[in-house]
Order: sequence, then structure tokens, then C-alpha cells
Amino acid sequence: MYRQFWIIILCVSGFLLLSAGVTPASAANFRSTSSLRSMARIYMASGGYEKAQPLLESALELARSWGAEDSEMCACALDLAFLYKNQGRLAEAEEMCLAGLELQEKLNGPNHPHVAHTLRILNEIYQGQVRYRQAAESLERAITIMRKVAGEDAVEVAPLRVDMARLLVTQGQFKRAESLFAEALVTIENGYGLEHAYTAKVLTSVATLYLRQGRHRRAEELTDRALVVLEKVYGVNHHFLVPVWLVMSGTCQAKGELAEAKALLEKSLAVSSKRTSYGRLAESDVLNRLGEFHILCENYSKAEPVLRKALEILASSQGADGDRTAAVLGNLAKVRMSKGRHARAQELCLRALDILDRVFDEDHPHVADVLETLAESHRLDGDETEADRLEKRAAQIRVQKRLAYARRAVTVQ
Repeated sequence: MYRQFWIIILCVSGFLLLSAGVTPASAANFRSTSSLRSMARIYMASGGYEKAQPLLESALELARSWGAEDSEMCACALDLAFLYKNQGRLAEAEEMCLAGLELQEKLNGPNHPHVAHTLRILNEIYQGQVRYRQAAESLERAITIMRKVAGEDAVEVAPLRVDMARLLVTQGQFKRAESLFAEALVTIENGYGLEHAYTAKVLTSVATLYLRQGRHRRAEELTDRALVVLEKVYGVNHHFLVPVWLVMSGTCQAKGELAEAKALLEKSLAVSSKRTSYGRLAESDVLNRLGEFHILCENYSKAEPVLRKALEILASSQGADGDRTAAVLGNLAKVRMSKGRHARAQELCLRALDILDRVFDEDHPHVADVLETLAESHRLDGDETEADRLEKRAAQIRVQKRLAYARRAVTVQ
């Protein structure tokens, strides 16, 4: 009985394909490319990008060979764009994403929800390339599209607001980021639910903002909530838990719980170091954080090899000349100062500032961090005038950010 049922289904499917002008050969090719992409998406859902890559590349090659329809070519290109983005292969990701975007606009028009989703991927690629203006433009266009399609307060708009908030945090615009997070989180908790993995990831992003603002108790409350959900969804040792572990490590460090902070960093490193491709960039982030921890504990001999390894990873990755590289250089400068190599420390700081000048505006907190390190090196060299000038500039940046947060606190609380 079941066999007869499936025979009927296959016959009907074949009839529909033929009546649509699709030959048996092209139908088989379509099923092959579609199956390859479906299998790849299953792997990507759990972070298995290495297993997904040959499947998606084969799907694209097959689709090209038999002259697939624009819709199938578009799907192949965008799946590969998403894959390459998560592998850190950003130039290839951009090429695939722009090709897919062009096809989507041709198929559906410039204001279709699918176009908005593609612009969201493009934003992430641009952020990885430290092209923040283009990232913001992509997101703004995506938000405009989804507002028109779904409405101002729709659940489809909220993730785009979260993406914009994350971008603003990266740029040090904490006031605007907090406002967007607050707007989006209510919709996300109602739409996705409190036990959804995406909700937990958004909570982790808000906790990251609070940690950077020094609001450690609030950050801890959110990471406690997020960790419970993420462990239920992925298990207790999955690499998707690394971001929440890093925030937890920061709050532990702020409370003086150094053993707990170190344990979380080492756990994060053990998990992220097993990943390849994009996971290497995540590993560089963890290595930099571990290097900072060793510097805090004045264990410079342990900090240096960790930071050197982070810099090597970034040097071999696309888009390495970004804030990641600048942060590692700033920490390496502190190690050089500990050894009395002040001139070398100043070179590293100036290199970091040059990178940050191309990435952020002059009032970004990362700039203040490097200015303070540079000031300390000049003071140790006996150049009090230059040290005072640099410290004054760093202090001005800190005050501006505190005032911005204070104004936000008055209006919100």
C-alpha cells in the first residue's frame, strides 16, 4: 500500500515537472543540487562548515553545468555566501552574496523580504571586513524593507535591530545600541520565546554591552539566563557557548574571581581551538582575552606567546587589519613595556592607532585604551609632556562616553 502511494506521488511529481517544461534530466539535476544544499544546511546548522563546503561547491558547479534557473543559482550563491562568511573567507563571501543579491532583486524586486535577509548577511560580511559604513547601509536598507512588509513592531524587524545594535557596540556607540536592544528584546522574547536559542544569544549580546559599560551585575544576570538555555539546546561543551563564557569570564574578573575567570577562558580556548576556518578568528579572540588576563596578573611570560599566536592567526585571515589586530597589538605593547622595551611598545601602539583610525572614529573607547598604553610608555621613557598630552586625550574620550551613558540612564531609568 505504502509502495503504491509513493509510486503515485512520484508519477504526479514527474507529470508536474514535465508540464512545466522541465525535462526528466533537468529535474534530476535540480533534485541533485537541491539535495546537496539541503544536506549542507543540516551541517551548517550545527556549525559543521567543513562538511558543508564540498556539498555547496558541488551544488553550484552542477547548477552552472546544466544551466539552472536563476532561482536555483541564487540559492546556491547565497548558501555559499553564508558558508564562506562563517569560515572567514570574506572576499569570496562578498562575491557570492552580491551575486545572489542581484539575482534576488531580478526575481523578486528590490523590496522583497528575501532581499532584506540577504542584506543582513552582507552586513555581517562587511563587519568582518571592518567596513562599518557599508554594513550600516545594508542594515538600514534591510530594516526599511521589513518595516514596509511586516510593520514597525513585527518580529521580523527585531533581529535586524539587534544586528544594528551589535554594530553600534562594535563602534562604541553604546547609547544608541542599548536603545535598539531594549526595543528588540521585548519583541524577541514574545515572538521567539524565553527558551529559544536566538533569545539567549541576544541576551549575551546585551550582556556584552553591559560588561563594556561596567554594569557587571546586569551582565551576570543575563549570562546566567542565556547559559541555561544554550546548554539545553547545544549541550554543555558546544562552541556556540563560547561568547557567553567570555562575558562570564569578564564579570568574574571584575569581581576579583580570577580562578573562575581563567577557567572559563581556558575552557573557551579548548573548544574554539578545535574549530577550523572561521573558528580560527574566534580562537584569536579567546587568545587575546587570555593574554589580557595574564597581563592583569602580571604574568607577562605567559601573555606573550598567547598574544603572538593570536596575531599569527589574524595575519593569516582575511580582514586582519581590523580592531582584532589593534587589540592584540595594544596588549603586546604592554608586554614589551614590562621588559623595558619602550620604543618597541610605542611602535606597536602607533601601529594599533593607525589601524583604529581607519576603522573607528577618534572617540572610540579602543582608541583610549591604546592612548593610555602609549602614554605609560612615554612616561617610563621620561617624556612627561607627551605622556600628559596622551593621557588627557584618553581621559576626554572616557568622559564623553560616561556622559553619554549618564544621559541615557536618566531618560531610561
